[in-house]
Amino acid sequence: MDVEPFSLPLSRPLETAAGAIESREGFLVEVTIDGVDGVGEATPLPGWTEPPEVCGRALRDIEQPRTALEGDELADAPAARHGVTLAVLDAAARAAGQPLYRYLGAPEHRESVPVNATVGDGPPAETASAAENAVNEGYPAVKLKVGVRPPAADIDRIEAVRRRCPDVELRVDANGAWSGETALEIVPRLAALGVAVVEQPLSAEELAGHAELRGRGVAIAVDEGLLEHSPRAVLAAEAADILVCKPMALGGIDRARDVVETARAEGIDALVTTTIDGAIARAGAVHLAASVPEIRACGLATAGLLASDIRDGIATVEGGSVPVSQGKGNIPPR
Repeated sequence: MDVEPFSLPLSRPLETAAGAIESREGFLVEVTIDGVDGVGEATPLPGWTEPPEVCGRALRDIEQPRTALEGDELADAPAARHGVTLAVLDAAARAAGQPLYRYLGAPEHRESVPVNATVGDGPPAETASAAENAVNEGYPAVKLKVGVRPPAADIDRIEAVRRRCPDVELRVDANGAWSGETALEIVPRLAALGVAVVEQPLSAEELAGHAELRGRGVAIAVDEGLLEHSPRAVLAAEAADILVCKPMALGGIDRARDVVETARAEGIDALVTTTIDGAIARAGAVHLAASVPEIRACGLATAGLLASDIRDGIATVEGGSVPVSQGKGNIPPR
């Protein structure tokens, strides 16, 4: 197995609770399984996965890729496991002569996956203009970042968007910023504005609080909560209407697909997003989403956040959706 580090600069710095991120540091993972080559990507993200140095060390310690995936060798290195998993599955799909999404079990041919646009924290007019641009580009759903401003200011922003875009599916993402009291007050107001989904309204620890918010006219989605608790714990607590699955953080597209299937078996929906990954991991997430029947718009429109990429023209948005590669494996050969 070969491991090669890379660094991808962002088009602009990303502010997070852990500080500003100016580039994405990761590793290409190349394997040969029964004579067939496969490529994966491990791109750790602070606060979501192991640190880059731990990821690289875990990858370089692996002797048998398939064996590593079967045990607990990578239990504390989800990004490393993602990279190995994707490489092994890529090789297996190529050997089977199938695109990755079909190898993962997709029941039918899929040309594309719908995606949502994400609009950052700006004043009302700016937010409405960005949302309108997204609608004009064909995005079926728009997600607004909220929680940085006071609730009343966020309501003003959402009202401005709804006036400008009366028919688009609106989602908001609070990234755990609200208290339980604030969320109980604001969720009915979101419902009145036709907001379809509120993502991570409370902190990751608050399973009972998320459960209390359900049934108030807006679907409650848990994202960061899947790091704090297992998916089964979130489901057992009845804390979510939707699980937001990030393959890199969950330890691979195989595990992410298990989460989707488990959630749907319990009557809970799921969608797939990335952690601002490079082209290979992003394409893998698209194949994962394509393998799920009737999946709602996913958070896969992240290629534009990178100033440069591992491969150009991979998993990019066209008219509000991302095309699914129909070649063997994950991405077309060069």
